[in-house]
Amino acid sequence: MTIDIHRRNKQHIGIFRAALYDCDASILKDQLHDIFTQDCEIHLAFPFEDLDGPDGLFEGAYKPLLAAIPDLERRDFILMAGQSEGNNWVGCAGFYTGVFEQPWLDIPPTQHVVAMRYHEFFRFEDDQVVEMQALWDIPQLMMQADAWPMTPSLGVEWLVPGPATQDGIITAPYDQARADASLQLVLDMLSDMVKHPLGGGPEIMQLERYWHPKMLWYGPAGIGTNRRIAGFRNCHQIPFLKALPNRKTATSGKTAMFADGNYVATTGWPNMQMTISGDGWLGIAPSNQEITMRSLDFWRCENSLIRENWVLIDLLHVYDQIGVDVFSRMRELTYARQRRV
Repeated sequence: MTIDIHRRNKQHIGIFRAALYDCDASILKDQLHDIFTQDCEIHLAFPFEDLDGPDGLFEGAYKPLLAAIPDLERRDFILMAGQSEGNNWVGCAGFYTGVFEQPWLDIPPTQHVVAMRYHEFFRFEDDQVVEMQALWDIPQLMMQADAWPMTPSLGVEWLVPGPATQDGIITAPYDQARADASLQLVLDMLSDMVKHPLGGGPEIMQLERYWHPKMLWYGPAGIGTNRRIAGFRNCHQIPFLKALPNRKTATSGKTAMFADGNYVATTGWPNMQMTISGDGWLGIAPSNQEITMRSLDFWRCENSLIRENWVLIDLLHVYDQIGVDVFSRMRELTYARQRRV
């Protein structure tokens, strides 16, 4: 029964994916009603936050995005499904693309093709979506518009690729044994990773035990992509743990973790909480302020090691919690340019 549910839920979310691949703004709102329940919980990245059902998703998010990128096209490179604590989920990763013709969220248009990565999770009941948790990498779009007003990334900014094995769109029958093995690998890795720094030195994380020597960590715009354990540690982990050593699972979060074949996914709104007690991450001062963090992730396992990891963090939400208005700073940065237009 569970196997049938996962395949069926992928088919249902395929309707949503198709609607945004050959997107027709005039009928998209009605299409959303076919997929989402009327009272569906919609949790979207800052500044959208919580929206009310399919109408809120269309009016508050997709309609303005389509006004800015009229030829909007959705490209998925991961499609997976699984169960977490009795709930059935589908996870998608990919990017929206098209020509950026009009301002969106006051980001100045480029008149060129752009790409904005997304990680989107859908909880199903009775063949309809009852909850959506989604992060859109808005800073990535700011960077393409030369309008990112915050610190530069330590990693590489590029168009993040899909899986090297090109098998991220999983259509095969659900394999419980493979899914369980993949999930356990990631759970063991996370269990050891949280031991450092409060429980011991870097060696306590045993990174080499879990990560492939040629691992790729695809972070959000603002952090960037890193290769191999050394790149991951130097360009993300060391600054992150130096600033936020007491990270832990958010007590108020709505989280899920599930696996499908060689892929594992986690979502949470939020899924972490921590205190900014040190310097070094995103140029943020150590204010000793507690924050929560939304991180929606995918891992690909290969020969009992993690080879690729796609991570999106709602960085704009982090900045908002500490009183930094990124959009106001962006408008100041682009003021002269937009005046000329």
